Amino acid sequence: MQNSAPNPRSRYDVVIVGGGAAGLSLALELPEDASVCILTKGALSQSSTWHAQGGIAAAVSDSDSIATHIEDTVQTGCRLCDGKAVAEIVGGAPDAIEWLEEMGVEFTREQQGGGEVLHLTREGGHLRRRIVHSSDTTGRSVQTTLCRQAQRRRNIEFLHGHVAVDLITAHKTRREDNRCLGVYTLDTHRGLVHPVAAAGVALASGGASKVYLYTTNPDSSSGDGIAMAWRAGCRVANMEFMQFHPTCLYHPQARSFLISETLRGEGARLTLPDGTPFMHRFDPRGVLAPRDIIARAIDHEIKRLGLEYVHLDISHKPEAFLLERFPEIHRRCLEFGFDLTRDPLPVVPAVHYTCGGIVAGTDGRTDLDALYAVGETAHTGLHGANRLASNSLLECIVCGRRAARAMARDLRAARGARTQAPAWDESRVTQSDEEVVVAHGWHEVRRVMWNYVGIVRSTRRLQRAKKHIELLLEEADEYYRRYRITNDLIEYRNLAQTAHLIVVSALSRKESRGLHYVKDYPETDEALDFRNTILTPPDSG
Repeated sequence: MQNSAPNPRSRYDVVIVGGGAAGLSLALELPEDASVCILTKGALSQSSTWHAQGGIAAAVSDSDSIATHIEDTVQTGCRLCDGKAVAEIVGGAPDAIEWLEEMGVEFTREQQGGGEVLHLTREGGHLRRRIVHSSDTTGRSVQTTLCRQAQRRRNIEFLHGHVAVDLITAHKTRREDNRCLGVYTLDTHRGLVHPVAAAGVALASGGASKVYLYTTNPDSSSGDGIAMAWRAGCRVANMEFMQFHPTCLYHPQARSFLISETLRGEGARLTLPDGTPFMHRFDPRGVLAPRDIIARAIDHEIKRLGLEYVHLDISHKPEAFLLERFPEIHRRCLEFGFDLTRDPLPVVPAVHYTCGGIVAGTDGRTDLDALYAVGETAHTGLHGANRLASNSLLECIVCGRRAARAMARDLRAARGARTQAPAWDESRVTQSDEEVVVAHGWHEVRRVMWNYVGIVRSTRRLQRAKKHIELLLEEADEYYRRYRITNDLIEYRNLAQTAHLIVVSALSRKESRGLHYVKDYPETDEALDFRNTILTPPDSG
C-alpha cells in the first residue's frame, strides 16, 4: 500500500481506529491539509464491512419515501429508536448513495423504462424494495473503493497490524474538563507500544460480536472501541441488544459464513429439514419478518424438535437468476458442498451486530472532548432494540461524513495547540510465561456468553454469567497490570469488559423487547418505551 507506514509519527491531527466503511468515510471527508492516521488490526478482509453481503438501505425509488424508511426503522426498533437520529441518518441515505457513486462504487443496475436505474432488493422489516447493492459483495465493493480513494490522499496514512491499547486522556479520573489526547497503539509486528498524540481521535472499530462463541463477524470484532471509551469515562447504552443473524451456514469449516438476508428478499423459504415451512406460525410477514423474530423462531424449532439446523431453500428459483444475483454466495457454498441452485442450505442463527455502544451523536461526539465514535461501535439511537437490515452500512457512511465535518470544525478551533502524549510505561511489568491463561480466558468469555446470554435468556442464567465474567475481567485486568501486553491480552481484556457491560445491561432491563428476550419477563412493558439502558462508568479516583 502506497501510503502505509511501518511506524506511527508522534502526532497527527486525527487518529482513526478502524479501517472499515465508517473510518474510511470519515477520513475522506476531512480537510486534505489535516494529517490523518488510520489504525487497522490487519488486512482489509478482517473488517465487518468487507464481509457485508446485502447492501445499503436507501429510499431512492419513486415508489418509496424517506418517511416509509423511517417508519420501518422505528417499527423494527421496537419503540426504542431516537426519532431525531433516525431522521438524520435515514434522511441522509440518498445523498450517501450519490457520494459513494462519486467515489467510484459500482452498484448493480437494471434497465427500466428505457433507462438504467439502481437495482433494488428487499430484506426483512422493509415494506419496500430499497436495498442498494453491488451484486452480493456490497461491503467489499464499498471498502475497496473507499480505500483506493484514501490511498490517493497524501495526508492519509495507514498503519496495519497496529492495535489500539487505550485512549490517552488529560486526567486519569473522570472529570468534566477531561479530554482525549491520543491513543496508545501496539505494533504487533515488533511488540512495541507507541504513544500517538492527536487533536481528535475517532473510534470506528466495529462491534463486539466476538464476545460470543459463534458469530458472523471476523475475529477483530472484540469490542475494543466500546471498552476503551468506557475506561476513559464515556457512557454506553443498550448493550443488551445483540443481534443474531438468523441464517448462517451450518458447517464445521464454514467459520459462520453468513447467508445474506437478500435471499429471503428474493423468495427463499425457511423450512424444517423435512421441507415443512414454519415462519407463518410466528409472524404474518413470514420470512420477511425482522431478524429478532426469525432468529427466535429458528431457535424455538431447533430446541423443540432437537434439530441441529433448519433449511433455507431458494432452489425453486431459476438457476440463471441465482448465478447472476448471488455469485459469491453460490461460490462459497460450493466450497462446503452445497449448490444453492439445487440444494436447501442448512442454517442456524449466530451473533451478528451490536445495536448498543458508546453514547454518541450522529456527528460522532461522545462524552469525552476530542473523542468521536462512528459506526457499529457507537450508539446513536438509530437501531433501538433491533437493527433494520442494511441500516448498518448506511449509518457508517452518513455518520462518518457528519463526524468528519464536526472534527474539521474542532481542528480549526484547536489549530496551533500542541500536546504531547506521555510515554508508555512498562517498567513494572514482566514477560508472561503463562500465555495459556490468556488463551483460556479469551475462549471462556465467549463460551459463557453463548451458554448464558443467548437468544432466549433468564435472570438466573444472566446472574450466573455475571459471576463468571466478573472473575474473568478481574483476571484480565491483573494480567494487564503485571505483564507485557500482546494482541491476545488486549482482546481478552476488551472482550471481558464488553461482555460485562452486556450482562449488566441485560439484567437491568425487566422486560422483553426486540433482541432482548428474557423468560422471567416475557412481555414488553409500555412504560419502558423510549427508555434506553444507559451505563455510566464510576470515577476512578
